[in-house]
Amino acid sequence: MHSIEPPRAFVFDVFGTVVDWHGSVVRALKARAWPVDAGDFARAWRAGYAPAMDEVRLGRMPWANIDTLHRRILDRLLAEHRIDLAEPDAAALNRVWHQLDPWPDAGAGLWRMKRRGPIATLSNGNLSLLLDLARHGTLPFDAIFSAELFGHYKPDPEVYLGAARLLDLPPAALMLIAAHPSDLDAAARCGLQTAFVARPDEYGLGHGAPAVAPGRFTLVARDFIDLAEQLGA
Repeated sequence: MHSIEPPRAFVFDVFGTVVDWHGSVVRALKARAWPVDAGDFARAWRAGYAPAMDEVRLGRMPWANIDTLHRRILDRLLAEHRIDLAEPDAAALNRVWHQLDPWPDAGAGLWRMKRRGPIATLSNGNLSLLLDLARHGTLPFDAIFSAELFGHYKPDPEVYLGAARLLDLPPAALMLIAAHPSDLDAAARCGLQTAFVARPDEYGLGHGAPAVAPGRFTLVARDFIDLAEQLGA
């Protein structure tokens, strides 16, 4: 670790970092036996996520939480694929994002990292969604921090600095753990420490994880267990 001081608390990106959104959504779609490629549909649903948040971040639409944005994307995809889904069924499908399974190493790794300091989510997901994910996966977070608390979506600095403020820590004493370099770069610009955790199957088996240059982040780990070991937990 090349940081000035060991981190005193840890915040985690959730979608893709802690939970396997692709595998979970694909399983839900396959159960419906639609004449579509479940993997492509899941990736398209996820691909609409950042542009939808940008509509909010750039002031083109009023604040809307991730459940609302996910539903807007789903409705568009259903129309594109000419799938007629009754309202109760569409609402239930949109709730799949509340029931994503964690990666196999997530629970054990989180328990180990709790030995080093408080652990919390720091996700664009809304608070109720994140609470449901923590309960569904029996994930031992000490706190749930959502972009909803700050009225901003990552990568806006208000989210990262807001987490440090709520933990009563200087940014340099807080570490963000994520599988997405852009998220970590934004946190680093706010003074946080950063740990990249590779999730090579985030977008489906063999779809690959982004390569990261040596020294770009405070730590680079294969999974949460490897990260816990690097942190001495």
